[in-house]
Amino acid sequence: MRRLLLAILVLFSWRRRRREKKERIVPEGSPNRGAENVVMLFFLLAAALAIMFVVIYATSSWQGHTQLLGIALGGSFACVAVALIVMSKTLIVSEELEEEYPQLEHPEERQAIVQIVEESGDRLTRKRLFRLAAGSAGGAIGVALLAPVVSLGPIFNLDPLYRTPWRRGRRLVDDSGRPMRADDIEPDTFYTAFPEHGPKEQIASPVVVIRLSPDALRLPRGREGWAPQGILAYSKICTHAGCAIALYRTPLFEPTQPKPALVCPCHYSTFDPADGGTVLFGPAGRPLPQLPLLIDQRGDLRAGGNFSGPVGPSWWGVRLRGPE
Repeated sequence: MRRLLLAILVLFSWRRRRREKKERIVPEGSPNRGAENVVMLFFLLAAALAIMFVVIYATSSWQGHTQLLGIALGGSFACVAVALIVMSKTLIVSEELEEEYPQLEHPEERQAIVQIVEESGDRLTRKRLFRLAAGSAGGAIGVALLAPVVSLGPIFNLDPLYRTPWRRGRRLVDDSGRPMRADDIEPDTFYTAFPEHGPKEQIASPVVVIRLSPDALRLPRGREGWAPQGILAYSKICTHAGCAIALYRTPLFEPTQPKPALVCPCHYSTFDPADGGTVLFGPAGRPLPQLPLLIDQRGDLRAGGNFSGPVGPSWWGVRLRGPE
């Protein structure tokens, strides 16, 4: 372990201090070009595997291949470990002296330690190339470790969180593409709808549809006509972390049980559909975006416009503008 730590110190000693000729503390060693080549090869291989990790993580066609991600990142760390071990065994001059460990408070002894580190790297004949190889390995591994952070949310491009396929007059359909009729929406029942001929994969596409008594509605000002016959539609994407709203709580024993609510089962954010999707409980920071509804002459449900707010988790910047 001591030799391994010494190898790391020698590797990252960027500038050799100018000093007067002193008596050596560490015995002089002969260069070993073969060992240097092996060490640099493993550093470059570590960099290549770390870059491969980023490529696999970022390529959509490879998503889900967690085994490949593990092999790439684990192999990169293994190559760095092999490089340091080979370096400590073959390129670091060492000498074992049996004596009491000196106190480090004195300047002379500190200077001696610095001199030992510098002299231990005399066998390295291509230090700049070594630094380049080691730096590429460290930089690539750092990028690989930071790559998953991007999955926590968009940093610069927030446009996909504002774009929605909903426009006034677009019909609501079920998962099979059948139009949803107002007469088919029953109380105490939870429905999932999509825009007709729209992309189901878009974050703003799915909505939940429920029916409440019109007398129970307390929608915000300006939304009085958004729920014809008590039928409401809200985004299915939770405003906390982007999970799906998959539970509908309906009271079983009124009035002792809580009022109806839409619930995200992942972190239990709970929203009040009668009050414009406001948050009743949980970590969500803003209401569910509501979609205005219309009922056409045939009795089909259609969108009356766009959402009341941007869809999706409340990452930084999401509230800067409305849905498009």
